[in-house]
Parts: sequence; structure tokens; C-alpha cells
Amino acid sequence: MPNHALPVPHRRRSPWRPIALAAIAVSAVVAVGGGVWATLSATTANGTPEQVTTGTLKLAMAANGSGFDQAIANMAPGDVVNRYVDLTSGGTLDAQALTLQVAATGSAGLVTDGATTRALRVTVRQCANGTWTPATGLCGGSATTLLGPVPLSTLASAQSLIPGVVAAGAVQRLQISVQLPDQTETTVNGVLPAATIQGLTANLTYTFAETQRTATTTNS
Repeated sequence: MPNHALPVPHRRRSPWRPIALAAIAVSAVVAVGGGVWATLSATTANGTPEQVTTGTLKLAMAANGSGFDQAIANMAPGDVVNRYVDLTSGGTLDAQALTLQVAATGSAGLVTDGATTRALRVTVRQCANGTWTPATGLCGGSATTLLGPVPLSTLASAQSLIPGVVAAGAVQRLQISVQLPDQTETTVNGVLPAATIQGLTANLTYTFAETQRTATTTNS
């Protein structure tokens, strides 16, 4: 009988082998890459937190005597009425640029001069190193004029009283004078003249203001 060799069976290659090898290669690259980007690091921190606080800016007004709470009544030309107030810069920050502004409503004849000099005038004086005595108008220290006399209409915008520094805790003792200037009118047979200054009313609101001290840079 003829000797016929049996055919050798063909072994199929597994399709997964190249994929597995590729995965292993990628893993190796990633592992090497991770080592390349590794770094050292270090930190430090203060054991006690640094505390930061902010200051305060406050301005308070108190009457010395009647202050602004008592109305001024029955003024005649040439009259001057003085009122006294104490301003306290009560915050922890120094201030500067103390100003006064007066909002006035009511009769225009008392507020706006126009071409005349008939409207109310305001003067501000300070008593340093002492206090005012409202009953006598005397200053127990040194009296200085800070403003005026100026027409009431001028005070529609803020006017400077103390341009420099106002120390924290300082008290400004002020005399505020309101004057009706001298003027002449004649009432005939009980009839008031035109554009009269008589029988008029003005309502005044005084606003004092200050700003913080100049900002500073501190090294320590």
C-alpha cells in the first residue's frame, strides 16, 4: 500500500496577541512618562493667623445750649443769632477736610440774594482749647473764624471749615451765627412793600462732613 503522509494541520494565529502586546507597550510608555513628570514640593505656613482689622470714621453732632433744635423767630434787619454745636470725630481713623453745607427751603428772599444783599448770612467760628458759653457767647479758649460771613445760598454747596487733618477723637466746638443784614423798607398804610423781607420763613438743615485721612503705606 502506498505510504501517504497525513497532512499537518494548520495552526491559526490568535488575533488577540498583537493587541495584548500593544497594550503592554502603551502601559510601559505611560509608566515611563509618569516618572518623567514627577516633581518635589514643599510648603510652609504661619502657625498664628495674621489678624487684619479696619478702622472707623464717625462724625457726631451734639447741641451746646439750644443748638439747631430751637427755632429762630422774629428776626429784624441787623439781628444776629448764635447757636452752638460740638462736632466729635469719634472713629479710630484720623479725618480731614471738614466741610459745612446747608440745605435751605422756604422764602427765596431769605435764601437767594440775586442782585441784592438782603438774604441771610452765616458765620462759623471755632473755640480752640476751651468751650463756648451759650448764655454769653464767650469762648473759654482761642476763638477763630472758620467761615463767613457768607450768603446762605453759598452754602448750597459744601464749604471748607478745616482743610487739614482732624484727629480721631477730636471735638470741634463751633458757633454758628445767622444774621439778617441791615436793610431799609417802608410799610405804607399797613401794606408791606413789594419783595419785602418781612414775614418770611426759611428752613435750614446743616450737614457737616469729613473724609478719611490720606491713605498710607507702612513697613514693619
